[in-house]
Amino acid sequence: MCVRGTHCMKAANGLQPRHPVSTDIQLSSSAARALQLAATGLLAPPARAARKPDVAAIIRRMQVLQIDTIHVVARSPYLVLWSRLGDYPPRWLDELLAEGQLFEYWAHAACFLPMEHYPLYRRQMLHLEAAGMERSAERLANDAVAHLNLLEKVRSEGAVRAADFEHEGGRAGNGWWDWKPDKLRLETLFTSGEIMVARRENFQRIYDVRERVLPARLHSDHAVPSRDAVDRAWTLAAVKALGVLPARWIGDYFRHAGKASPKPQPDALVDSGELIKVRVEGWPWHGYVHRDHQLLLRKAARGTLTASHCTLLSPFDPLVWDRERALAMFDFDYRIECYTPAAKRRYGYFTLPILVRDALVGRLDAKAHRDAGVFEVRTLHLEPHAKPSAALAEDVADAIARCARWHGTPQVRVTHSSPARFKALLRAALARPH
Repeated sequence: MCVRGTHCMKAANGLQPRHPVSTDIQLSSSAARALQLAATGLLAPPARAARKPDVAAIIRRMQVLQIDTIHVVARSPYLVLWSRLGDYPPRWLDELLAEGQLFEYWAHAACFLPMEHYPLYRRQMLHLEAAGMERSAERLANDAVAHLNLLEKVRSEGAVRAADFEHEGGRAGNGWWDWKPDKLRLETLFTSGEIMVARRENFQRIYDVRERVLPARLHSDHAVPSRDAVDRAWTLAAVKALGVLPARWIGDYFRHAGKASPKPQPDALVDSGELIKVRVEGWPWHGYVHRDHQLLLRKAARGTLTASHCTLLSPFDPLVWDRERALAMFDFDYRIECYTPAAKRRYGYFTLPILVRDALVGRLDAKAHRDAGVFEVRTLHLEPHAKPSAALAEDVADAIARCARWHGTPQVRVTHSSPARFKALLRAALARPH
């Protein structure tokens, strides 16, 4: 099915248009938001109870699932999945990693990635300096014997944690956060692809040699794609994951350093029929849509793609991790403050963006007190465009209550809100069943 103005034809090598896709497609800003929400899995609430394969499907849809260890509410990767799937057991993510359906590597940041995408990242492992990973390349070159000895130790003795090693001098390490020499060597071997994360236990990485983790079908390096092919794949993946975006936002999605940054050439992919060029209200640039989203694009252009989901988001959700994009798409100026000194924070340590249909209406600083069964909303800030009302309070209360139940902290306590009058509305809404 093709968008009006395109000419599609099946070629011998697959679906390829004979002519470039036209650029006369116009999207309103609201239609562009709906298209992005649909692509990222946030357009509508889940239609049924989640199943384990849904976790893998969502990660394939997003292309990347960023890892962060902060555990004030839920660790970010689990929360990103909950925002799209609703209630599900977080262990499913861990199981998919252990089963070899996912792997870990550097993408946007440290990420869970679909195993079938491994060849794209293998190129980085084999060309560390060209991939912007000069420090790892230097450590391998300057400390080759120690790295080789550690690799052989893992190969002969089995999977290890960073916490299994002692500091030089005999003092025991302090686990995940203790960057002792062998921890750095493990990370370097991980970056170079010699070892992989076989599984996680209590969210700590368990490392093993590549040949015992990677599926046999992916062992050969003969099919590693060229740099141009990788850039093309990353460009297509970013556009598909985000629904619609201009060229200037493409590179951030996989966020490689310096000379390793993808060099998107979306117009060439328009010419080959893989991307569709569009105009978006208020954008000074052309936007691009993946051809697999043609039906969504048609609905968006007609104004029939309607957002209905209300949920809380992780600070590391793909929808908001690019500050410029979040501001342009949703008029939402968002900065993650967990790495900001407390005295300089404006909103809180781990603020969760609040999505109400097609708008980011605010952010809340929360903490899950699991032992007490309490989900504490320490402060909630509404955006200037979000006017306090009983209807808005109901939507926000429903999102908070569902998140709290999933955490096993069904008692919600609201301490502060801005504006202050919204607190009474929210408390009243939370007092009703959800």
